[in-house]
Amino acid sequence: MSMRAPSSPFVHHPELEGKITDPQTSFFRKFSIASVFAEKPELQWVLEKLRSESDRERSRAETLADYRDKDLWVFAYGSLMWDPAFHFAEVRRATVPGYDRRFVLKHTYGARGTPDAPGLMAALDEGDCCEGLLFRIAAKDIETESEILWRREMVGHAYKPTFVTAMVEDQAVTALTFVADRSSEVICPDLTREEQIRFLASGVGFLGTSKEYLSNIVRQFAALGVVDEDCSALLQEVEDYLAAG
Repeated sequence: MSMRAPSSPFVHHPELEGKITDPQTSFFRKFSIASVFAEKPELQWVLEKLRSESDRERSRAETLADYRDKDLWVFAYGSLMWDPAFHFAEVRRATVPGYDRRFVLKHTYGARGTPDAPGLMAALDEGDCCEGLLFRIAAKDIETESEILWRREMVGHAYKPTFVTAMVEDQAVTALTFVADRSSEVICPDLTREEQIRFLASGVGFLGTSKEYLSNIVRQFAALGVVDEDCSALLQEVEDYLAAG
């Protein structure tokens, strides 16, 4: 794909302008573990489960070793699509073959679930094909913007930073994304549909409920023009489960 700088990040998709949060206003731009847990002593046990800053920075340096003088494409499949928090020079619609957006991240760390009432979140896992957005970070901005990205996505051990092949129309683009780490205790690819529904219906934490998380995904996907029939069906099943009481 041509790397010629477009006149606007939205030149290829003007319909997306106004539907993606301005990075300067994003909560995640200044997100830090220290600030989140400062007033939550009951969650101090979670800190032992998270990555240290040195481990996170080592991961970033190793992953981006070849991206010091060229642009970086990032594939977003969840909340990064409408709230990336990093500055980007270009956005494109894309699909990534070989992966699916799946609800396999069992959350018990207090944000949207607890050990007594687990929540559930989405991850990019093995599958057929995933629709999402590609963001291009200009080479001159990679150091600053990737630090923000790592601080958000690599706070725990759920993901592996991975380079995948994304398709933009008929062109292949190498892109960084964050894939479910199946060696992690929080990634549960064998959850039954009943377990997924129960966790989404009951999980709650300081960021809200797991159902709100799923509802937000479905709502934002509709605004962005992204079709994910499984997310919509799952939300309906969760609502039916809650209605049945």
